[in-house]
Amino acid sequence: METINHIINGNGNDNGNNHGYTNGNNHAVYETEQDTIVTTERKSIKARLQDGDCLYGMSFLSFCPTMVEIAGWSGYDFVILDLEHGFGGISEGLRCIHALTAANTPVIVRVPELSHVWVKKVLDLGPQGIIFPLVDGPESAKKAVSYCRYPPNGVRGVATPIVRASRFGIDESYAKKYEKDLLILCQVETAEGVENVEGIAAVDGIDGIMVGPLDLSASVGCMHDPRNEKVKEMMRKIESTVLGMKRKEGGGPYLAGFAMPFDGPDQFRSRGYKLIRGVTDVGLFKNACVGDVSKFNMNTNKINGQYC
Repeated sequence: METINHIINGNGNDNGNNHGYTNGNNHAVYETEQDTIVTTERKSIKARLQDGDCLYGMSFLSFCPTMVEIAGWSGYDFVILDLEHGFGGISEGLRCIHALTAANTPVIVRVPELSHVWVKKVLDLGPQGIIFPLVDGPESAKKAVSYCRYPPNGVRGVATPIVRASRFGIDESYAKKYEKDLLILCQVETAEGVENVEGIAAVDGIDGIMVGPLDLSASVGCMHDPRNEKVKEMMRKIESTVLGMKRKEGGGPYLAGFAMPFDGPDQFRSRGYKLIRGVTDVGLFKNACVGDVSKFNMNTNKINGQYC
């Protein structure tokens, strides 16, 4: 969970119970053998979903820390750092996470593939959520969860004394509690995945299903035509299946999705989606640039007596 306003109180803790809790002022308290550390924090994405909130965010492909910090201060509920299609890796992602932490905005990372190496490096940065692309069945979903869990429940490598996720070892209770706040999403983007969506969503540890209309359209031979009736049918099946499932202990499975210009965030929300990605940084900037040039050219034509 991302936090701000770190305060170190020089009070030694000798009770041997090195754990984190929240005090009456909504400050997280982390006790170590030397000090008590108090941080101001907000609810995690997962906790807000459990409360019934509908969350709205955007994706970042450019990995520009300044732009991503602006997005954070703008009020988005979360930002997705896209390692699958974006231009950055772990080092660039870390700089963006630093910027979003300054803006107290939660981070979700989409990994490039179902790989324990990628997952290990991403989770060590300390995001609140992770998206696995191209999950076609329950076995892949089980692998995804195992990559997020420490042994004996999974295969995540242990480096808690030195990674950012545990505040470089200062939060000694990290390994015991991180699963509670880590959101794990599987992206269903093929016809096979749609057929297996109930089994994927039912896997213990999977919190939700991410729906990507563009990839679904490509999987059935309708690339770049997500309005196609075949795609709409697949999306309806995913939606009805996930929404009709019994809630898991602690919440979920939730519907998450990438909104489109013709099928916007409000439509997604009306159909029961709880986590909605509305725009991308590249798309927003492109549209702003094209619109700016178009406006200038239009004004130039008017000045010259030419009307379009």
